[in-house]
Amino acid sequence: MLVSEILAIKGKVLFTISPEVLLSEAVAIQKAGADWQGLSVADAMIQEPIVAGVNMEMDELRRQMVEHHQRYLPVMDGATLMGVVSFHDVAKAVLEEQSFENRMLKNYIRNWPAEDEPVV
Repeated sequence: MLVSEILAIKGKVLFTISPEVLLSEAVAIQKAGADWQGLSVADAMIQEPIVAGVNMEMDELRRQMVEHHQRYLPVMDGATLMGVVSFHDVAKAVLEEQSFENRMLKNYIRNWPAEDEPVV
Protein backbone atom coordinates (compact mmCIF):
# COMPACT_ATOMS: atom_id res chain seq x y z
CA MET A 1 0.00 0.00 0.00
CA LEU A 2 1.28 3.45 -0.91
CA VAL A 3 1.16 6.61 1.19
CA SER A 4 -1.16 8.12 -1.44
CA GLU A 5 -3.65 5.31 -0.72
CA ILE A 6 -3.48 6.04 3.02
CA LEU A 7 -4.25 9.69 2.28
CA ALA A 8 -7.21 8.60 0.13
CA ILE A 9 -8.58 6.53 3.03
CA LYS A 10 -7.98 9.36 5.50
CA GLY A 11 -9.50 12.09 3.36
CA LYS A 12 -8.21 15.25 1.75
CA VAL A 13 -8.92 17.90 4.42
CA LEU A 14 -5.75 19.85 5.14
CA PHE A 15 -5.37 22.93 7.35
CA THR A 16 -2.38 25.20 6.73
CA ILE A 17 -1.18 28.45 8.25
CA SER A 18 1.60 30.91 7.51
CA PRO A 19 4.77 30.45 9.61
CA GLU A 20 4.66 34.15 10.57
CA VAL A 21 1.35 33.78 12.44
CA LEU A 22 1.63 33.68 16.22
CA LEU A 23 1.36 30.20 17.63
CA SER A 24 -1.36 31.42 20.02
CA GLU A 25 -3.49 32.32 16.97
CA ALA A 26 -2.86 28.93 15.35
CA VAL A 27 -3.80 27.15 18.57
CA ALA A 28 -6.95 29.28 18.91
CA ILE A 29 -7.97 28.35 15.38
CA GLN A 30 -7.66 24.66 16.27
CA LYS A 31 -9.27 25.26 19.70
CA ALA A 32 -6.43 23.53 21.54
CA GLY A 33 -6.56 26.06 24.38
CA ALA A 34 -2.83 26.27 25.21
CA ASP A 35 -1.08 29.58 25.90
CA TRP A 36 1.74 30.19 23.40
CA GLN A 37 2.00 33.95 23.64
CA GLY A 38 4.75 35.64 21.64
CA LEU A 39 5.92 32.48 19.85
CA SER A 40 5.42 32.28 16.09
CA VAL A 41 4.49 29.12 14.21
CA ALA A 42 7.95 29.26 12.57
CA ASP A 43 9.59 29.27 16.03
CA ALA A 44 7.77 26.06 16.95
CA MET A 45 8.22 24.31 13.59
CA ILE A 46 10.86 21.72 12.84
CA GLN A 47 12.87 23.45 10.14
CA GLU A 48 13.71 20.34 8.09
CA PRO A 49 11.16 17.66 8.99
CA ILE A 50 11.34 14.08 7.86
CA VAL A 51 8.76 13.71 5.11
CA ALA A 52 7.01 10.93 3.24
CA GLY A 53 6.52 10.85 -0.50
CA VAL A 54 3.18 9.97 -2.08
CA ASN A 55 4.71 6.88 -3.72
CA MET A 56 6.42 5.61 -0.55
CA GLU A 57 5.44 2.07 0.46
CA MET A 58 3.66 1.68 3.79
CA ASP A 59 6.45 -0.48 5.25
CA GLU A 60 8.99 2.27 4.54
CA LEU A 61 6.63 4.85 6.05
CA ARG A 62 6.26 2.79 9.23
CA ARG A 63 10.03 2.31 9.43
CA GLN A 64 10.60 6.08 9.11
CA MET A 65 8.02 6.86 11.79
CA VAL A 66 9.44 4.30 14.23
CA GLU A 67 13.13 5.09 13.63
CA HIS A 68 12.63 8.83 14.04
CA HIS A 69 9.96 8.63 16.78
CA GLN A 70 7.50 10.59 14.62
CA ARG A 71 3.76 10.31 15.26
CA TYR A 72 3.00 12.54 12.27
CA LEU A 73 4.73 12.93 8.91
CA PRO A 74 4.03 15.50 6.22
CA VAL A 75 3.43 13.95 2.80
CA MET A 76 5.09 15.85 -0.01
CA ASP A 77 4.78 15.61 -3.78
CA GLY A 78 7.83 17.61 -4.80
CA ALA A 79 7.38 20.99 -3.10
CA THR A 80 3.61 20.52 -2.60
CA LEU A 81 2.21 19.45 0.77
CA MET A 82 -0.34 16.71 0.04
CA GLY A 83 -1.35 15.97 3.61
CA VAL A 84 -0.14 14.67 6.96
CA VAL A 85 -0.28 11.02 7.99
CA SER A 86 -0.39 9.95 11.60
CA PHE A 87 0.64 6.69 13.18
CA HIS A 88 -3.09 6.09 13.71
CA ASP A 89 -3.73 6.51 9.97
CA VAL A 90 -1.04 3.94 9.23
CA ALA A 91 -2.39 1.47 11.81
CA LYS A 92 -5.90 1.84 10.37
CA ALA A 93 -4.61 1.25 6.83
CA VAL A 94 -2.71 -1.87 7.96
CA LEU A 95 -5.86 -3.28 9.59
CA GLU A 96 -7.93 -2.61 6.47
CA GLU A 97 -5.31 -4.20 4.22
CA GLN A 98 -5.02 -7.28 6.47
CA SER A 99 -8.79 -7.62 6.65
CA PHE A 100 -9.03 -7.51 2.85
CA GLU A 101 -6.24 -10.10 2.47
CA ASN A 102 -7.87 -12.38 5.07
CA ARG A 103 -11.22 -12.22 3.24
CA MET A 104 -9.51 -13.03 -0.06
CA LEU A 105 -7.60 -15.98 1.43
CA LYS A 106 -10.72 -17.38 3.11
CA ASN A 107 -12.63 -17.07 -0.15
CA TYR A 108 -9.80 -18.81 -2.00
CA ILE A 109 -9.75 -21.67 0.53
CA ARG A 110 -13.55 -22.06 0.41
CA ASN A 111 -13.44 -22.30 -3.38
CA TRP A 112 -10.41 -24.60 -3.54
CA PRO A 113 -10.62 -26.65 -6.71
CA ALA A 114 -11.43 -30.34 -6.17
CA GLU A 115 -8.56 -32.64 -6.95
CA ASP A 116 -9.07 -35.20 -9.68
CA GLU A 117 -9.43 -38.72 -8.39
CA PRO A 118 -6.51 -41.00 -9.31
CA VAL A 119 -7.08 -43.21 -12.32
CA VAL A 120 -6.92 -46.92 -11.42
